[in-house]
Amino acid sequence: MSQDRPQDWNPRATSVIDDQIGAYDALRRECPVAFSDYLQWSLFRHDDVLRVLHDHETFSNVVSSHVAVPNGMDPPEHTLFRQMIDPYFGPSAMTQFEPVCREVAVNLAMRLPMRGEAELIRDFAQDYALQIQCAFMGWPLNLHEPLRDWTRRNQEATLAGDREAMVAVASQFDGYIRDLLRARLIEGANASDDPTTRLLHEQVGSRLISEEEIVSIIRNWTVGELATISACVGIILGYLAQRPSLQSRLRSQPEHLPTAIDEILRIDAPLIANRRRTTRPVEIGGRKIDAGERLTLIWASANRDEAKFGDPDAFRLDRNPGDNLLYGAGVHVCPGAPLARLELRIILEEFLARTQSFSLVKDKPPVRAAYPSGGFATLPLWVDATPATASTSPDAGN
Repeated sequence: MSQDRPQDWNPRATSVIDDQIGAYDALRRECPVAFSDYLQWSLFRHDDVLRVLHDHETFSNVVSSHVAVPNGMDPPEHTLFRQMIDPYFGPSAMTQFEPVCREVAVNLAMRLPMRGEAELIRDFAQDYALQIQCAFMGWPLNLHEPLRDWTRRNQEATLAGDREAMVAVASQFDGYIRDLLRARLIEGANASDDPTTRLLHEQVGSRLISEEEIVSIIRNWTVGELATISACVGIILGYLAQRPSLQSRLRSQPEHLPTAIDEILRIDAPLIANRRRTTRPVEIGGRKIDAGERLTLIWASANRDEAKFGDPDAFRLDRNPGDNLLYGAGVHVCPGAPLARLELRIILEEFLARTQSFSLVKDKPPVRAAYPSGGFATLPLWVDATPATASTSPDAGN
């Protein structure tokens, strides 16, 4: 059994938690397919991860006994659900949501101090993720704080590997969603027209999707949105805070923002890892792996692989976007990528428009987040805002 194998590394060691990126860089060079009891087989190289992403027959996404729609499915079942889900993030849906997203971003940017210190994770990045998710789904404002607390406890349970706590956290979230769904059913034709209501009427094949499937879809969207968007905003602002010339360039050339955002998030990953399970014996990186074993794809390493990107810390706007695994690849590429890109572009447009400059706070270094999160736990910034706020035009950055 795999649990009897010697440990190549300890993902929860203090040295790893304190410097995830550095630890993954070292393992990519020294032990690119590494075993641990906590994550089982971890893959650190770009080519190995890409191989897994493009071979869903050998490397299955069905890694849990619980319903996980669509991320815990394989074709053909996965294909049916993706056909139903993808239009929620299609061009027309994004065009319709953009003004709402812009309003949320403008209001948050207006809260920045004119000149002074701001804590950018809790008071900006997390607030943006909470508000934007609730706005997209049509949820009430009173869910913001319960969802913030839920996200924190979900991350803590995952890091601890506490399955009982993870089940309890998932059950609590499911309760929030079932309450919202029941309210929409009671309202009937008077229910608001938003993704939460529309999911109640969706079909796969010839049947309506079940409540359990709806809850799973919404849980998947929400986990990805709350933790990842918050981490992305913190990573990007932390990166730009140390590079005033790049700040200035993006203020004057906002058309480069989408490419710059993806490149910064390649360098410093918001989402650390994802799981797969082998369906047959395989050999990867010289390691023989039995059928039925768990793989952990370390995005935070694959996207920094020197064999693909050269110097992983070099910021370049001319890279091949197809090499960037920020949103995955293959049939399981993230369906919400268009929404994430829209949200990140708009919040950066508004933050840059609101500020003349921003930098790290002297004697208050940022605190990095711990696995399974990337980015920062805290990010104090010194902000120098413009005297008058002028929102960017809706076409900025396109």
